[in-house]
Parts: sequence; structure tokens; C-alpha cells
Amino acid sequence: MPHDVTLITTLAAGFGLALVLGFVALRLKLPALVGYLMAGVAIGPFTPGFVGDMAIASQLAEIGVMLLMFGVGLHFSLDDLMAVRKIAVPGAVAQMAVATGLGMGVAHIWGWSLGAGLVFGLSLSVASTVVLLKALEARGIVDSMNGRIAIGWLIVEDLAMVLVLVLLPALAGVLGGVTPGGAAAPADTAAIWLALGKTLLQVALFIALMLVVGRRFFPWLLWQVTKTGSRELFTLCVVAAAVTIAYGSAALFGVSFALGAFFAGMVMRESKFSHRAAEESLPLRDAFAVLFFVSVGMLFDPHVLVDRPLQVLAVVAIIILGKSLVALAVVLLFRYPLNTALTVSASLAQIGEFSFILAGLGVSLKLLPTEGYSLVLAGALISMALNPLVFSLIEPAQRWVRARSELARKLEARDDPLAELPAATEDKYLARQVVLVGYGRVGRHIAEALAAAGIPFVVADHNRERVEALRERGIPAVLGDASEPAVLIQAHIAHARVLVLATPDTVSVRKMIEVARTLNPGIQTLVRSHNEEEAQRLQADGAGRVFLGERELAQAMVREVLAARAH
Repeated sequence: MPHDVTLITTLAAGFGLALVLGFVALRLKLPALVGYLMAGVAIGPFTPGFVGDMAIASQLAEIGVMLLMFGVGLHFSLDDLMAVRKIAVPGAVAQMAVATGLGMGVAHIWGWSLGAGLVFGLSLSVASTVVLLKALEARGIVDSMNGRIAIGWLIVEDLAMVLVLVLLPALAGVLGGVTPGGAAAPADTAAIWLALGKTLLQVALFIALMLVVGRRFFPWLLWQVTKTGSRELFTLCVVAAAVTIAYGSAALFGVSFALGAFFAGMVMRESKFSHRAAEESLPLRDAFAVLFFVSVGMLFDPHVLVDRPLQVLAVVAIIILGKSLVALAVVLLFRYPLNTALTVSASLAQIGEFSFILAGLGVSLKLLPTEGYSLVLAGALISMALNPLVFSLIEPAQRWVRARSELARKLEARDDPLAELPAATEDKYLARQVVLVGYGRVGRHIAEALAAAGIPFVVADHNRERVEALRERGIPAVLGDASEPAVLIQAHIAHARVLVLATPDTVSVRKMIEVARTLNPGIQTLVRSHNEEEAQRLQADGAGRVFLGERELAQAMVREVLAARAH
């Protein structure tokens, strides 16, 4: 060819093979993700035939991570992060500590050094937010409380990994490694503390800048671009904001691309056009997400499965079993429902982009042997491929545990003061009241309107912090999953007049209605829906009055038009 077309060749091979193998995977009842990973293995340097450009593929994958994390930020506000901080922060710290300890333990058995074990354990301790987001989106639970806890948990892990990546070169001397330049790293305590202080200051400055300046500037910028009426300029503004903020955060503040893009999405969310921004960037995010999984497959050497099968098995066990069991125990310890604990556990049963970056840094610092890097990649590939299966086992596992474990039933039925209404709740709330399930963005507005009209209501929500805040304001609220009869009983559903389901967790809506009508056959039900198809199914099932955002908006606008014409 007359000029270098390495980029085009890599894109053509990656997209084309991913399409074919993704289609085959779906036909075999496997997730398309497995096909994308296998496409990467096929064009990688460890298999015969065509070999894609690894450097280009990794950079394209980095763009994919930026855009996907930008999408997470568009759906996840600072208020959401603060709402789950009491479970996400201690949970992430405990889970990372145990997973790192397990990794160090097996590394010690294999005869590796302390430094190698530490890098290896940390690489296995952090899950991929990219993989999690795809799993949550596939099940429609990104905006549910379970989804927010899982995303918040992984954001805390990402923040911790930023510190690790910056501090590791300074600690390399203590751990027996070298500097990135190849010289022996000094084990200087003052230098270590200086590096830690500098890192914390940089991250704090970046977050402060984004929250103080970014929350005002970027929504304003999006509004100015919107006024031009140019769709392509709007899309360009969204993508440019995601990529440039991510790059600037890394270049100026030492923050990872992924974390920078996440905060870019968070500040862009303050704009009234955030939903349109998410919609316009979705095709590009999906395309680059495919390249991310292809690039992971390209890094994988299949020979490690033959040469070290027991070591690979140990790595996969730590990722899928070790991390998940710790997360399960922590979430249950914080008195969250079993379904929430299982969802968070499934979310953490994989590793991803930060694991590759940390393992690569460990190899360059002569801390982690190259076989350790191969084992991390093997664990990532296998855990990513199995993660959709792990998610699909949540409901069967929940039924199995409840049916066979007396301890599980006792844990869910334990004496929790938030799981029942206070004895001092006034009688006016407990007769012909409204039971409002879900106190999110929609539920909050409904509650304010009911309060303004003097209509008594009781809130049922499975966000512990949210229920505590409602109780402090004197609003009757019950903690728990409203699909469980005990929760609706505590909300006095038998005496209620109306049940309002404002929760984004539409999976359990039918069960909630069934329980409510069993306890109160005459109750009226109002249900929030998210799309036309779902609304039609709910109406066909006799779910009561179903409200679809787009439809209700259109009807309200029609009423205004008719009223205007009447005058």
C-alpha cells in the first residue's frame, strides 16, 4: 500500500472479527462479550495468523474506557455517591485488603517476593467499572439502589488505585524493585511521604476544580452549543469534554483517564441536556467498548492455561469466590438485603483495566515476574467471560439460600429498628395512607407533592442512609425490599388506599403488586415505567395505572396546546 494504514487495519480486523464471534457467541447462548474477547485472542501476537497493532489497540481501548466512564458519570451524581458512602467506603477497603492478602498468600506459596505478592494481590483486588456498567445496563439496574452501591464501591476502588499507581514507584526500593529508569529505587521514608502528600493534593485539587468550576462551566458550555441548533456540534462537544477532561486530569493532576472521564460525566450531568448527551454518545461508547474487550484478548497468552493450570485456577478462585464472599459478608453486616449483597458480590467477581495497568507497572519496576502478568491477564479474561453467568445466578442463589439456610432467614428477619415503623408514628399515617416505594428523583417529587397536599404517606426504600434521613425529618419510612411481604406489612399496606411504585428497579414490580393485592385486594396501584415495551407488558398484566415519562410529557404538552387554542 502507498502509505501506512496500521490503524485502519487494526480497526477493520478488530470490529470485523468481533462482529462475527460476538454473533456466534450469542447463537451459542453465551454473552457477546465472550466473542469480543476471543476476537482479541485471535488477532493477538500469541496465536497464528494476522497480528493487530498492540500499541494502537491499547490506545483505542483507553478511549473506550474514557467514554464508558463518562457514561457512568452521566448517570451517577455526587449525591448518589454520598448516599452510598457508608457502605461503599468501608466495603471497598475491606474487600481490597482481603483480596490483596489472598493474592500475597498464594504468591508466597509460589516463592515470589513480598513486592511481587503485593502487586499481584492488588491487581486481583480491583474490579472493572467498565465490565460492571455493561452488566448493569444489560439488566436495566444502573439507576437502582443495588446498581448505585456497586458503582460507588468500584469508584472508591478506582480512587484507591490512583494512589497505589503513584506511590508504587516511590515504594519500589523498599519492596526490592527499581525505578522506571532502571536504577535502584531509594527506600527514603521522606520521599514516600512526599509522594503520598503530593498525590493526595493533586487528586483533591482536581476534584475541587471539577466540583466548583466544572459544575458551572460545562453545563453552560453545553447550553451555548445547543443554542446553535447543530446536532453534530452537540455530539462533538460531549465527546470533546469526555476525552479532553480525561486527558487533562492525567496530564495535570496525575489522575487516571478513567477517573477523569467519570468526573467529566458527573459535572456534565448538572446540565438539563445530560440525557441527550448520554444518548448522543451511546453509539460511540458501544463501539469503543468492543475495542476495549478486543484489546484485552490481544494481551492474553493462551499458553498460560496449559503451562500453569493450577495457578490460573487459584487466581480465578480469588477473583470470583474470595472477593465475592468478602463483599457478601460486608453488605450483610451493614444490614442490607440478601439481593443487594448478591448483586454487589457479582459486580466484584471480575478484574479489568486497572489490574492490567498495575501489573504492567509492577513488571517495569522489576517487582512482578512476567508470569504474574500473564496470570493477571488470564484471570481477567476468564472472570470477564464468566461475569454475565455470575449475574444470572443471583436469583437462583437467593432462592436456594433462603430455602436451605436458617441463618440467612434469621439475618433477613433480624431486629432492625429501620425495618419497622417507630411506635410513635401518628395514627393518621396508618389509615388510608399512600405507600410510596422508592425515594429517588421521582419518588422525592411525589413525596413533596403529597406533603404539600396534606396527604399522609409512608416511604419504603432499601437505601439505609435515605431511610435514616427521612426518619430524622419525621417522615415515616421503612427499610427493605418492597417485594418482601414483611416490608409492605410494616408500611401498613393493609390499610393503605394507594400504592405508588416509583422505584427504578422494575424487575420486582410485579412481585410488589402481587404482595400488595394479597394483603389489600382493593388497593389502587400507580407504577413508574421506563420504556414503551415495559409499560405495555405491565398494563397487560393488570399492574394498574402505568406512567411512562415520554407519554406523560406528551399528554401534558397536548393539554397545554388545547388550553392555549381555547383562549
